[in-house]
Amino acid sequence: MNLRRLGLTLALLFVLIGAAVMINADVAQEFGTGWTAQYYNNTDLSGSPVLSEALASGINFNWGSSSPRPGVVNDDNFSARFSSVQLFNSGTYEFILSSDDGARVFIDGVLVLDRFVGRALTTDRFQYTLTAGTHSLVVEYFEGIDQAAIQFQWFLISGAVTPGTGTPIGGGVFVTAGPTPTATRIPPTPLPPIPPGALSGTVIRASVLLVRSGPFLGAPAVDRVLRGQTYQVLGRDENALWYLIQLSNTQGWVWHYYFNINGNGFNAPITNPFVTAGNPASQTGVVGQSEATLRLRAEPNVLSTQIGRIPWGDLLPILEQTRDGWYKVIWRGTVGWVASGFVKVIEGDIGAVPMR
Repeated sequence: MNLRRLGLTLALLFVLIGAAVMINADVAQEFGTGWTAQYYNNTDLSGSPVLSEALASGINFNWGSSSPRPGVVNDDNFSARFSSVQLFNSGTYEFILSSDDGARVFIDGVLVLDRFVGRALTTDRFQYTLTAGTHSLVVEYFEGIDQAAIQFQWFLISGAVTPGTGTPIGGGVFVTAGPTPTATRIPPTPLPPIPPGALSGTVIRASVLLVRSGPFLGAPAVDRVLRGQTYQVLGRDENALWYLIQLSNTQGWVWHYYFNINGNGFNAPITNPFVTAGNPASQTGVVGQSEATLRLRAEPNVLSTQIGRIPWGDLLPILEQTRDGWYKVIWRGTVGWVASGFVKVIEGDIGAVPMR
């Protein structure tokens, strides 16, 4: 083989290797670059962050039962916001989010996945179509108790491979709680009539907003409403952070950040959370609300078997108490024990609860 033929052969080999690398890069899972992280000593990202940092790589952490950074004083009950701008090829991507406890994802300011509830380590997948160019990604996370972990990645599943510039097309949001994405959109909720002069609000910021059975993030979802839809406002919580709205066949609560009040939200009457959760006080006369993600245990000690995982903000009828700091409660039909230090009594006299 002469030198000219050898040179052509090597050149062709390098082209083939380069093409193989590019193809592999297109289907490989990406964590992205240029992420920044902000940490908070609370579970709702409120106030100013106690620590901000640039990440050397993407979002891929398993902190166990420890604080994520020395500046975050809480080993439990902290939150974080991860932000970046990434360059994407045109096409449809599958995004993969794993978290313990809750997390949610925004793409170009649109809420595309909302799992901001207390839970064990769970993986969610969704598909989203992007035009070529840069797009902003934000992942918000909170840790309740016990283990803390968060991982976020994506890969291209169909579309062009030539980067360029453009803006998001807004379509193609398919959310699923399991490993298999669904190919159908969530149908619009029928709009009930709004009486003349009634206070109303319009869904903003989120393409799909969950309506919950109680004014807290851990409450079960009772319906979904879409961005741009307007509903009658029936009430609010004490701080106007949650609003009770009238749906076609039921009532439910929405978070104020995604719901713009057409008027003064404080004009809505303060409404007891029991209005959509039955009346748990009727069972014992005393009701508490969890102020963290709690383990429900079979007996009042930390070595007892865990029989449930109570999300932050849930309502707990209190049946009994101990002198060393435990409440016997009812949670979604299960009777067990929780540490009283993380439960705020919101109804009744705790002194009237029998002491064990």
